[in-house]
Amino acid sequence: MANYKIYFRKSAAKELKGLPNPALQKVIKRIEALSREPRPIGCEKLTGQEYYRLRQGNYRIIYSIQNNELTIWVVKVGHRKDIYKHL
Repeated sequence: MANYKIYFRKSAAKELKGLPNPALQKVIKRIEALSREPRPIGCEKLTGQEYYRLRQGNYRIIYSIQNNELTIWVVKVGHRKDIYKHL
């Protein structure tokens, strides 16, 4: 299986910078793993949208997959209580 390239929306990159350091490291490792397996165990497709959700502790990673281009776009990263408000 080919590796996917990972891209970040500007807003998602900004949200990453706001995470506390221990959580940030775990979230980044989880995002990097998406390049090898874009639909890992535990990911869920969001109802009525073309996005997937991946959990990492109390944080959620919202992303979309473009199979024809082999790319993954990280759309949003944040705490579980805030992540779904503006999707």
